[in-house]
Amino acid sequence: MAMRYFSSRVSSGSWRFVSIHPKRYQSVQAAQSIIDQEWESARPYESIPGPTFLDLIKGFRREEHKGDLPLLALFNQFRKDYGDLVRMKGVLGKPDIVFSFNPQDFEKVFRTEGPWPVRRGLDTFTYYRQKVRPDVFGESGGLANEQGEKWQQMRTITNPVMMHPKTVALYVDQVDEIAQEFLAVVAGLRDAKNELPADFDQWLNRWALETMGLLALDTRFGVLRSNQSVEAQTIISLVRDIFELTFCLDIEPSIWKYYKTSTFHRLMKVFDDLTNLIMVKIDEAVVRMDKNPKTEGNLSVLEKLLKVNKNAALVMSFDMIMAGIDTTSSTTSGVLYCLAKNPEKQAKLREELRTIMPNKDSPLTTENMRNLPYLRACIKEGMRLYSTVAGNFRAAGRNIVLQGYRIPKGTDVSMVTPALQRENRYFPAADQYLPERWLSDRPEGIASAKDTNPFIFLPFGFGARSCVGKRLAMMEIEIVVSRFVRNYELRWNYDDMKMKSNIINIPSSPLQFELKEVAF
Repeated sequence: MAMRYFSSRVSSGSWRFVSIHPKRYQSVQAAQSIIDQEWESARPYESIPGPTFLDLIKGFRREEHKGDLPLLALFNQFRKDYGDLVRMKGVLGKPDIVFSFNPQDFEKVFRTEGPWPVRRGLDTFTYYRQKVRPDVFGESGGLANEQGEKWQQMRTITNPVMMHPKTVALYVDQVDEIAQEFLAVVAGLRDAKNELPADFDQWLNRWALETMGLLALDTRFGVLRSNQSVEAQTIISLVRDIFELTFCLDIEPSIWKYYKTSTFHRLMKVFDDLTNLIMVKIDEAVVRMDKNPKTEGNLSVLEKLLKVNKNAALVMSFDMIMAGIDTTSSTTSGVLYCLAKNPEKQAKLREELRTIMPNKDSPLTTENMRNLPYLRACIKEGMRLYSTVAGNFRAAGRNIVLQGYRIPKGTDVSMVTPALQRENRYFPAADQYLPERWLSDRPEGIASAKDTNPFIFLPFGFGARSCVGKRLAMMEIEIVVSRFVRNYELRWNYDDMKMKSNIINIPSSPLQFELKEVAF
């Protein structure tokens, strides 16, 4: 049987021939034929139900959504009104978005995304980098915004640095040091009732910034050792402003593509301020590298990226700061809240931690953290209940059919996973915090999370465009949660925690945890 040959382009830009075995070729052709037949019999794209422009305006301004996950509330209202497939027509220069609440759709979108998956970024980011500051960012939009071959080139640079287990191992001691400094500060924040202040979310942001400064910029801001520095306060404020302003301009209906509003100009200035701060840190790192060169095995993330491409190092540092403060602190808030509301799960986790931390100040290392299944289960379950994102996003990699409707290639599809993560048909007792559902060895009567559709819970995305910093993020969260639970009994004495959306989901309730010191 003759081999079939196809040409494909490699990252260098050259072409190569790839052989496919006849049986494999035949199966691919058969699948292609089924997809084509499905397309021919499907209903037209234009007939997908969805809201009008006026409905959108009303939905985004609806007061009952404010302060309690307005995006997810809006998406759930779409689902109630139109079903599990909803078309939101593009307005004011924005493309259409198709919202799906069906995990079979998620799999089909991911399985047909192609070698260069397209996940459209935020247009204001692209505008700033390409139109306002090309002197700094060149032609790179960063991993979140770039597409095609440019995205592949950037990912090729960052993957070996960010995704390698040795990179995580390099930082465990330093990240644990920051976590212990944070816990020492937390001890002094408690009031007479052992409760943390209403603004504890800002302290979590300080911890996240201090950790991200180490990981992204190879520096310590020192925000946990003294009163918050002006520099650190500025960075936290700028990042929060960026999330809020981009929500107004890129998510809510906005005329900025036709008329540059005051909100748009404010965002461009905020981008500029943050870019200039990060550029200073990059330049300082270059000077340090020249003065005190390290051996290859001890190079930091920033130093490794600088050795490959300075522009890539700048873009990646900027994106890590952007993505790593509110997301990490919000995820940690959700996990701590779940543990505080479920003292028996918290006690079980503490017993596991005592096996590697006989004393409250016992060091955490790469070696002793390898076998902590209940810790990871607790974090996964917290992320299931309190997702920091509104779902996963892709442009269809080819013409496909979802729920009987044609979805043309290039159509943006939003896969609203958080809505399904709280459904009993996918996660029995979905509203309960059950870390055991993630364990291989679990009590009788608790259904395994592995039995549900794997495309429903993807907190770090899927495939080639999954989060490049997921290993580092999980390491940060594992360490700080371990320190809290080993040192304190956490309690929650108020109404259920609420969340709000501004690109990501963050707590809107005051994080007034009660912390009682563990006796031993």
